[in-house]
Amino acid sequence: MSKLGNIGARLYRGEVGYDFIGKRKIWYGISILITITAIVGLAVRGLNMGIEFSGGAVFTTPSTSVSASEAQHQAESAAGGHQAVVQKLGDGALRIQISGLDTKQAVPVQEELAKDLSIPVKDVNTQLVGPSWGEQIANKAWLGLGIFMVLVVIYLAIAFEWRMALAALIALIHDLTITVGVYALVGFEVTPGTVIGLLTILGYSLYDTVVVFDSLKEASKDITKQTRFTYSEIANRSINSTLVRSINTTVVALLPVAGLLFVGGGVLGAGMLNDISLALFVGLAAGAYSSIFIATPLVADFKNAEPEMKALAKRVKAKRAAAAAKGASQEEPQDAVPGGTDADDEADAAVVGQRRQPSTRPRGRGRSSGKRR
Repeated sequence: MSKLGNIGARLYRGEVGYDFIGKRKIWYGISILITITAIVGLAVRGLNMGIEFSGGAVFTTPSTSVSASEAQHQAESAAGGHQAVVQKLGDGALRIQISGLDTKQAVPVQEELAKDLSIPVKDVNTQLVGPSWGEQIANKAWLGLGIFMVLVVIYLAIAFEWRMALAALIALIHDLTITVGVYALVGFEVTPGTVIGLLTILGYSLYDTVVVFDSLKEASKDITKQTRFTYSEIANRSINSTLVRSINTTVVALLPVAGLLFVGGGVLGAGMLNDISLALFVGLAAGAYSSIFIATPLVADFKNAEPEMKALAKRVKAKRAAAAAKGASQEEPQDAVPGGTDADDEADAAVVGQRRQPSTRPRGRGRSSGKRR
């Protein structure tokens, strides 16, 4: 078995682990800091909306030796100061987007571009996009996002419970905020491809969250009938048991997306690939983070506020204190978590030790049967 597979098996069995729940305040702080940075970037820089949303014209030229920066300067000069976005395509062609142009303005700009780039006018392809079409796309995107969120909350509330549904909703909003903030800071254009990418990452983020929630649901069944573990400790075991699976699925999903972003978008200059792949790359990473460090710790906080879980934590603490006073009685399970717990702040140690293994020592000889030589 590989080293990673061996670690995964030990995590699943509870022999090793990391206290994610106990250090949840650190993860909350990191998430708040990243979210604030994203919101500030969004407020200061704003989103660079593509012409699909703002309206304008797209000019596509055949292969040319003119650089993208030079073409951008010539396009803005021809458009009378309108901002232009120029992309060098893989075959050497140029894709020039100029926002705010109407039909009357597009024709002279097309002629001026053909003259500056030394290209026949008929070879410059022009596509006009009205702002009303972009507004319809934006409204449909918001509608789709709202419907998705409502259905997610309803499904999780039925399949699990409302606390898990609320935690998953917070994690999804967390992922969306970070992704949109990165778009604002990087300055990539927001296009329909961006919307597709945003809607796609919600499914990936929800998948990782549901995997952990399903494990937690099974492990916490009839939890109040035992006094070995608190809810936070069981939640921590659920995260650790699915940790390697979450990492593997995230890495496998990120590799092809990274290829699209850095090779397809960066090397080949494919604009639409940039729009989709950046949203997918950031969203997948944020979704994996939120599933482990945000969603499940939030569920533990919600559950620990219940009177039943507070009473359970007190019973667990009392039992461990009594066992410690008796000098670790043999009746105390070896895989119980050592250390005391605070009813409001969970157990200090949530890493489960190795379970007791059956003794392999050969039995000693009993008394002589009585026959003498």
